[in-house]
Amino acid sequence: MLKNNLTIGVTGAAGFIGCHLCEKLIRLGFKVIGIDNLSKGSKKNINDLLKNDKFSFNKVDVLDYNKIQKILSPAHVIVHLAAGKIPRYGNRLEILLTNTKGTENILEIAKKTRAKVVFASTSDVYGKNTILPFREDSDLVIGSSEVARWAYAVSKIFDEHLCFAYYEEYQVPFVILRLFGVFGPRQHRSWWGGPQSLFIDLILQKKEVGMHGDGKQTRTFTFIDDAVSAIIKSIKSQKANGQVINIGTKFEISILQFAKLIAKMLNKKLKVKKVPYNSFTGKRYEDVIKRVPDITKAKRILNWSPKTTLQSGLEQTIQWYINNPI
Repeated sequence: MLKNNLTIGVTGAAGFIGCHLCEKLIRLGFKVIGIDNLSKGSKKNINDLLKNDKFSFNKVDVLDYNKIQKILSPAHVIVHLAAGKIPRYGNRLEILLTNTKGTENILEIAKKTRAKVVFASTSDVYGKNTILPFREDSDLVIGSSEVARWAYAVSKIFDEHLCFAYYEEYQVPFVILRLFGVFGPRQHRSWWGGPQSLFIDLILQKKEVGMHGDGKQTRTFTFIDDAVSAIIKSIKSQKANGQVINIGTKFEISILQFAKLIAKMLNKKLKVKKVPYNSFTGKRYEDVIKRVPDITKAKRILNWSPKTTLQSGLEQTIQWYINNPI
């Protein structure tokens, strides 16, 4: 178990998950070094933290090895959250380089400082696998390289292999967390933040909600407090070292039903318009039909399970959106 007087480095600290994690770490007594290039994160997310002497923030890109090496060298643990997401509208190269080179930089730093790395991976790595629920040892079934959307999953799979390789070669301790649909207050208010980010704002504004395909594709959603709890348990746990662990919920809901639930909670009428997949980059897009995790390993190794229901999480999220209009 780690002592609370240690220093934790967090990449993507001003982003959605990062800002919540930093706040909780500070409350627990850890010192936190945050880095973020603010391309998607916002200083608004960490305004209160900037006043705390246990928190330091640096605007820097995770690709700038020389700078981040100096900044993160005091960290005993580095939580690596900074990443690009699915390249729906271009930037495949940027996402590939950010995710792969950025993770390599963090592991290089950890190799020199002997820090532990908690790496945020994604449920997207399971790709087109149809055997549910996804176990950590399930096959990762990725589509054609001609379809740009798989660049994200491929980069994260490569990052996971890097974690294992740096342990095998240099004994860098690591934990890989495959996160499933994390949501909550302060999420990026675009498709980058997930479907609820778009749905809540659009429904509040009485605008049409874009629905890809028939909306029958299903997802599971994890409230931010539960995700942060899992990350902190991973930071502290020696038993988790060297493990890949799913972090998610078993409650499965279609995207269309998800939009209907949000509209009902807002007491608004849902207006849906279909958005063809060929509107994305390259005119080809392959969606994942179902995405449900097996969280047995998280329960066994981390003594973790989600505490927040989808309804409760949405209530808190919706209230934040109402209190923070665009």
